[in-house]
Formats: sequence, C-alpha cells, structure tokens
Amino acid sequence: MISKNLSRTLGAALALFFCAPLAWSATKGIPPHGPAVALFDGHDFSGFDIFLKSKGLNNDPDQVFKVENGIIHVSGTEFGYIITRQEFQNYYLRAEFKWGEGTFAPREGQARDSGILYNIQGEQKVWPRSVEFQINEGCTGDFWMTDGAALTGKDGQRVTGPPGSALKIDRFNKGPWKNVVGYRDPVNEVEKSHGQWNVVELVNQNGHVWQYVNGKLANEGTDAFPSSGKILFQSEGAEVFFRNIELYPLK
Repeated sequence: MISKNLSRTLGAALALFFCAPLAWSATKGIPPHGPAVALFDGHDFSGFDIFLKSKGLNNDPDQVFKVENGIIHVSGTEFGYIITRQEFQNYYLRAEFKWGEGTFAPREGQARDSGILYNIQGEQKVWPRSVEFQINEGCTGDFWMTDGAALTGKDGQRVTGPPGSALKIDRFNKGPWKNVVGYRDPVNEVEKSHGQWNVVELVNQNGHVWQYVNGKLANEGTDAFPSSGKILFQSEGAEVFFRNIELYPLK
C-alpha cells in the first residue's frame, strides 16, 4: 500500500512531467534542432514584407494581412503574401493554420487555397521561384515547383517548374480531387475538419525536404533547387488563419 506522503510525491512528479514544456518534437522523423526562432511574434509583421499582386511591395491599405489576438488573419481577397526578409537554410519549420469561410475571385467557389513557399530567391512577384508546401482543400501536402524551381520526388522523377508557371508532385496516397469549396479527400484526407487548427511541419536539410501534416509524413523530395532562401505565406483567394509560426535551425 502506498503511503500518503509517497502518493503526494508521485503526484507532484507526474504533474511536473505532464505540465513541463516538451523539449522535442512529437512528430516522428524530425531531426535534432536548436531553439526556436519565432518568425511571427504575435504582435505585428516585424521581419516580414507584404507583397500584393495589384499593389506591389508593402502597400496593403485593405489589410489583406492583419494580426488579430496573436493570429495572422489572411482575408484572401487579393493574391499576395507575407515574406521573410531573412533567408534560411537547414531548418525545421512548424506552423498552424485553419480555414475561414470566404472564397474570392478568381477562385470563388473553388477549393480553399493557400500555401507556404520556401527556398525563395529572386524578384518579388506572384509567384516567385520557390518550392511550395501546398495548403489546399483535398491537396494539403503536395509539392509545387514554381518558375524554374526543381525537386526530385520519392519515385526518382525530377520535376522542374516552367518559367512563369509551376508543376506539382502529389502527396503520398492522394485520392481523386475536385476543385470545389469544402472538398475532402475520400481516400487519404490529412486535414482536420473545417474550422479546426492543423499543424504543418517542414524539414529542409541540404535540399532534402519532408512535409508533414498533423504529424503524418505527406511528401518527401531531394535535391531541391534552390535549397535555401526566404519563406512566404500566401493569400490565394481564400480566407485562412496562421499562428505559432516557428523555425528551428537544424543541428
């Protein structure tokens, strides 16, 4: 029989264990990494530039991008993005997103669409040379290679995005897809139900990239070109929210 004192001691120890912040990632396969660098501080867009297709750099009078209670609210009413001013290489990126309600021209009524573009180098435009972590109803986890960016998929096939355009590599075990608002993959949906927060994770290690959605490996590629650069978060015709955006340099 456990004494009352021992019971209290064990209870206190368990409380400390379960309440203490985790010092490692809960997702299997994330490599060792250093302390987090908060890309978004929850207050403003320090460290980012804003680019809109119709208005150019740092001109957002209608607040397509705004901060609300520590969350980035993307209206989706115009195509554009927030982009880091700093370039990054060899890192683990973690962020959370959830969909809002609105969809807007030219994607009104279509599957809600956004994304995290990375390894960005070169001029600001919609869309710059980059590899994309696609965030799109029924397609979250796809790769898109834009404007000359390239990646070799798990099947060994190298895919290069044409100048001014893009090509994709589907996520693993992807089912049929329809470009309609609210669409969910009938075979292998990796997103949570609409309105819930989803966790997306990216490992970018010397051009070898892994994309995870809610703890599940969704896609993998090698020999990324470019292999380093800036990171952006899209507005692409759908209302979306982002929070807890953190980058961890790999050891």
